[in-house]
Amino acid sequence: MLVSFKPIISSSCKILILGTMPGIKSLEENQYYAHKRNAFWPIIYKLFDEKISKNYDDRKAFALKNNIALWDTLKLCLREGSLDSKIKEEQANEIHQLLMDYPLIHTIIFNGKSAEKFYNKYYKQQKSISYITLPSTSPANAGKTFDEKLSYWTIISKQLNIKR
Repeated sequence: MLVSFKPIISSSCKILILGTMPGIKSLEENQYYAHKRNAFWPIIYKLFDEKISKNYDDRKAFALKNNIALWDTLKLCLREGSLDSKIKEEQANEIHQLLMDYPLIHTIIFNGKSAEKFYNKYYKQQKSISYITLPSTSPANAGKTFDEKLSYWTIISKQLNIKR
């Protein structure tokens, strides 16, 4: 049974980015989006015109400084490999409780369609929250280039009212 990570979150977070379940490399490294070809961290840093840090603690602090929380839709699952399509016997994280505990969150960003699919399987979308599904930053989503993924992910700047 694979087990997801605890959320990276603070009381000032306004956006919650939900993945599905960490991949093999992330689980091995105990880090969100640890695969070197995953575009997540390069995209997040690019949105704020900052140079990416290789240090994971710096990355977590950077997300929190910019009011972005990270978690996964699933808490547990069985899966061979890293593909979301291989997930079975899953259990959802307690996302609605997290939203009650962190009331400033106004937007949930799904990092890929699988995160949205599993969320909708276990939860009803709340009227007080905006939900946005973006292309997965995973290297398995090879149909989109980095720049194409980045162009979709710029919506985060709008959600946080960042002037570019």
